[in-house]
Amino acid sequence: MNLPAEPDVSGAPVVDGRYRNRYPGGETRGSFWKWQWERWTQGLPKIPAGGWHFDTTTPDIAWIQANRATDAVVWIGHATFLVQIAGRNVLTDPHLTERASPVGFAGPKRLVPPGLGFDTLPHIDAVVISHNHYDHLDLGTVKQLARQAGGPPTYYVPKGLAAWFAAEGITRVVELDWWRSVDEGGVRFTFTPVQHWSSRTVIDRNRSLWGGWRLDAPGRSVFFAGDTGYSDDFKDIRRRLGPVDLALLPIGAYDPRWFMAVMHVNPEEAVRIHGDLDARRSIAMHWGTFILTDEPMDEPPQRLEQALDAAGVVRDRFTVMKHGELRRFPGTFAAP
Repeated sequence: MNLPAEPDVSGAPVVDGRYRNRYPGGETRGSFWKWQWERWTQGLPKIPAGGWHFDTTTPDIAWIQANRATDAVVWIGHATFLVQIAGRNVLTDPHLTERASPVGFAGPKRLVPPGLGFDTLPHIDAVVISHNHYDHLDLGTVKQLARQAGGPPTYYVPKGLAAWFAAEGITRVVELDWWRSVDEGGVRFTFTPVQHWSSRTVIDRNRSLWGGWRLDAPGRSVFFAGDTGYSDDFKDIRRRLGPVDLALLPIGAYDPRWFMAVMHVNPEEAVRIHGDLDARRSIAMHWGTFILTDEPMDEPPQRLEQALDAAGVVRDRFTVMKHGELRRFPGTFAAP
């Protein structure tokens, strides 16, 4: 019998002090400045009169703050979820401020307010960071969370990022390489490879790692993909860690494809990842919060439905949440 090959679990490759993706063709190609020139000469993406507007909802704050018994998820916006699992409150790539930018007066601005704010969050036990781009690692948010009543959360971060946190006075940090795991409070945090890159300045490209996070607790599991292009990493994650009950997968920020394909999946590729992971449920993210790329902001959910139908996947297995929506999963994240 031919068994699938075990994934390479030796950690992230490093070349000349910079981290690399695992599969050929995984390095970013094309030019940011070429993209910007195209936008300037061909016209910026069209925005409807009056701007983009998306449905929002207000979750049951009192229930969320008191909950330690029921697994649940709140989509706060972009790549930020509150994941309540095994009695622990975990935030993914927390971003609760106005802009995804190194400065407060320019850069991508929120279209939709956060579904939960600093004053409505429960006490956060752990934060997982996928990589250091400004829409995923927000300085103002992580510093505010470190000052929360009851003590700071534990920050789980990619290899190479602990020094950045220490420089900001945040020392409760666990830094991991790909495939490494840490147990905390009944939850196992495993850092996994995905296809992306890192940078916060013009000189630190790929000096720190990037990846996804698998959260395992007795009887249930969650996978948070962070930012990623499509690669066989997801098949490797399934082979090594098994199927996942709930996957949080990006569906937006994908055009123009000549530039974005390596680093950002489109909805069709997100459906492939859902299958590669053997996910029982998936929830879409990374759309509808910041204007980052060129596709219409309301397009990703529409294309997701079309992609699910084309792949023969029942639509309620991969769904879109409203900003601020709470979903409870009594007993397990797994589909019935």
